[in-house]
Amino acid sequence: MSVHMQNDLELLKKKTLHLCASVEDDVQLALQAIEEKSIELAHQVISKDFDIDQMEVDVEEECLKILALHQPVAIDLRYIISVLKLNNDLERIGDLAVNIAERATYIAQYPAERFGFDLSDMLTKVRYMLKSSLDSLVNMDQRLAVEVCKADDEVDDINRAVIQYIIDGIRKAPDKTEWYLQYLAVSRYLERIADHATNIAEDVLYMIKGTIVRHKTSEYQES
Repeated sequence: MSVHMQNDLELLKKKTLHLCASVEDDVQLALQAIEEKSIELAHQVISKDFDIDQMEVDVEEECLKILALHQPVAIDLRYIISVLKLNNDLERIGDLAVNIAERATYIAQYPAERFGFDLSDMLTKVRYMLKSSLDSLVNMDQRLAVEVCKADDEVDDINRAVIQYIIDGIRKAPDKTEWYLQYLAVSRYLERIADHATNIAEDVLYMIKGTIVRHKTSEYQES
């Protein structure tokens, strides 16, 4: 590998890690805004959306530059391809954090209302999946990436339970339909973040193993 290519790959890694950290921070703030019904925290997330978009563009441009100038092969090529894919997932997670924050601004207007379904387990699992997927990327940790992939079904199950709870709630109190729908959206956004975290973990497995594991649960193994 040439010195120039090595330097460009190091720069790409730094930009990718910076985007990872920013996206993770935004998701944490958005979830905190929901838990605390905080309009201030929600606005912090919303105001950073442009920065995330710009970082995503920078990472993509860096990938394309390396492909054009150095024509990488083998593991370096897999790395570039994977970064291009997960870069899009990171940007979408940033968008979903903004969506959650927007729902938080509505929910915060009704501080006395209490959502009867305990979302704490879902919030915890999504936080874990996002952090672990990014940690697996930073450390090229195959075991951690596999754990993220396996955890996705648990979030899906909780999302289905939330949907049923909301359907029942609207039937009993149709005057609260709009309020319930805000929480329905939050649950759906959390489920989507879990999906994107899974995508990132699958890309990490591709980087490490050189095989595509998407849609193949039997491939979620460390061997």
